[in-house]
Amino acid sequence: MTSYVEHANITVSNLNSAIAFLQAAMPDFSIRGEGSNEERAWCHIGTDTSYIALQEVVIDKPVDRLPYYQLGVNHIGLVVEDVTRVAENLKAAGFKETIFDESHPSRKRVYFCDSDDLEWEFIEYLTADLTRRNDYAL
Repeated sequence: MTSYVEHANITVSNLNSAIAFLQAAMPDFSIRGEGSNEERAWCHIGTDTSYIALQEVVIDKPVDRLPYYQLGVNHIGLVVEDVTRVAENLKAAGFKETIFDESHPSRKRVYFCDSDDLEWEFIEYLTADLTRRNDYAL
């Protein structure tokens, strides 16, 4: 068996906003499970083999963080079939694009921030050749 990432667990300020963001980007993502307990609401959203675990914040303390320079998550990357369609869907839903990168001959990428200002990277691979996909020299 090949190892793979099954899920990531993220705390968000608004569960419904996070679900709306992910489903705008990836309409094939569905809610696998959801619920709430005395402390928080939660949701698992994704496919049969991988998902994003979301939970609403319990203690809301603003955190000043400079992404890519300080400790923490910088972005989450997800492979999609059509990155241009994802960008159009997210823009139509009111989300902010930060970068659209078509500089690599084997992949296109777009970055968006969700309502919590967490950055997400969406990648469309243009080839099945893994050597070309993973070529960092370009």
